Amino acid sequence: MSKEPYPKCARCAKIVCSPSIRADEVPSFDEAPVFCPMRLHPDLVETTIKEYDRPGVKEFACQASLQEFECYERTEDGLRTRNSRIEELIQFANRCDYHKLGIAFCSGLRNEARMLTDILENKGFEVSSVCCKVGGTPKERIGIKPEQKIRGPVKWESMCNPIFQAEILNSEAVDFAIMLGLCIGHDTLFIKYCRVPITVLAVKDRVTGHNPLAVLYLSQSPYYGRLMAKKKKDAE
Repeated sequence: MSKEPYPKCARCAKIVCSPSIRADEVPSFDEAPVFCPMRLHPDLVETTIKEYDRPGVKEFACQASLQEFECYERTEDGLRTRNSRIEELIQFANRCDYHKLGIAFCSGLRNEARMLTDILENKGFEVSSVCCKVGGTPKERIGIKPEQKIRGPVKWESMCNPIFQAEILNSEAVDFAIMLGLCIGHDTLFIKYCRVPITVLAVKDRVTGHNPLAVLYLSQSPYYGRLMAKKKKDAE
């Protein structure tokens, strides 16, 4: 039985949403594939764009787009990039007139958190930071069994506490929260409970030095080729 089309922008070869045309021309979406979100949910095109009419949202989106623009420069050799993610963070915070920043970081990246704090404070920001183990609550509190602890069954192990991290930064009324290396799942909870604007500086990847895209770039190699192997169907 065939399935109804669903959004698959990652499979699109047309890219009709970003056409190479003049600014005074009108783009045509006639060649959009059947799985294009603009075909599947045409009502959302208009309803979501209206959200940008809200003053705070429009200004934030404008500043984000200007920040994107600042990351490129035209040279005699063509367009090239020029700003690192940390430089972008500083520029965007200044652009939005943020003064108080918050860092929610993994305890395994405490050195990186300290270096980031030094950089941001040197640029004139007030920085509140909170590590994932804040609260010192044992993992048993959330149902972890002794044999499921990383340090072993007889060792104390504090649970990661992203909800506490979020509420601390909420209470401190930071202008902007920065996630630094939170684990998958813990980052989800932080995002759910944090009530201030959030950005991600780095994500956790214990194998690649916190560069998860390295695995995509190596997925055709013998090292990570196993990731491209299709899942075997269960025997009927």
